[in-house]
Amino acid sequence: MNDIFDSVRRLLCGAVLLAAGVASPALAEVPTLRVEAAQSALSMPFEASIEAVHQSVVAARVPGRILAYEVDAGDRVARGEVLVRIDAEEAAAGLAQAEAGVAQAEAALINARANFTRSQALFERRFISQAALDQARAGLDAAEAAMRAAQAGRSQAGVARDYGEIRAPFDGLVAARHAEPGEMAQPGMPLLTVYQPGAMRALVDLPQRQFAGLEGRPLQARVEVVDDGRFIDAAAVTVLPAADARTHTLRMRVDLPPAVEGVLPGMFVRVHLLGGEAARLMVPGEAVLRRGELTALYVADGDGRFVLRQVRVGAPGADGRVEVLAGLRAGETIALDPVAAGIAAAAGRSR
Repeated sequence: MNDIFDSVRRLLCGAVLLAAGVASPALAEVPTLRVEAAQSALSMPFEASIEAVHQSVVAARVPGRILAYEVDAGDRVARGEVLVRIDAEEAAAGLAQAEAGVAQAEAALINARANFTRSQALFERRFISQAALDQARAGLDAAEAAMRAAQAGRSQAGVARDYGEIRAPFDGLVAARHAEPGEMAQPGMPLLTVYQPGAMRALVDLPQRQFAGLEGRPLQARVEVVDDGRFIDAAAVTVLPAADARTHTLRMRVDLPPAVEGVLPGMFVRVHLLGGEAARLMVPGEAVLRRGELTALYVADGDGRFVLRQVRVGAPGADGRVEVLAGLRAGETIALDPVAAGIAAAAGRSR
């Protein structure tokens, strides 16, 4: 019981001291930083999305009912592996028709050869004219051409029948399935999306007025993964040499290094284009206090107190620091812990 009474007594004494404006030593020791302008790289942020460098929408090439999917979204596939089976009855019927056409052309060719052989023997014995021999030769040439056409048609029909099995164009991952078994597939109908996960890039629609200031110099960029705050140095930056007539933007491709973890097609990222250096006021991100629409810093006023001052900041950098665009001057001291600074400021006002 005596221990409980002692604890309560100490808490009450602490509350009385705080109400009287006497801050505890722990609250008074707020870490600070003197802000100075420093040279740092300029960057322009742009919203972007991720896509795979090697991605393919696998589509049907013959009409028919979808019999089965051999894979589903998320499965790994190997080049040449069967992905979808289509009941290509029309293609099978076309192959049978082509086979019949080859048999018919073969019979006509046999007949034309026999006719030409007979005509050649009769011409040597002067029983027929040169014109009749030429006609037999033309009939043989036509039969041979018809045979070649029939064989080509059979090959084409065989290929069309093979289109009933949709195979993977490369090693990769299945990103999405666009149809279900039992549906009727038509030529060009998307069935699956397959991509290679090892190579990714960010796509940026760059306004042409901003591209004018970047033209003619090498481009460097960093990709910010918004979800986890990572910054990834771009392997290459390419601006396509044509603008969109509707949006008046240029498409920029920012290639990521190979095998980056945690980056998937369709993800939202932010691309920071780097160019030149300038003197900027950079402060640690944890020193910035954000409360709704308010963005502020606790600034030392020179009398041992902190004053909450609203500031305007830019996008965070790769090291977690942010640029103060307005509301702070070089040489001023800020609190690194806004919570402790707020408590100290409240204690100072109570005194």
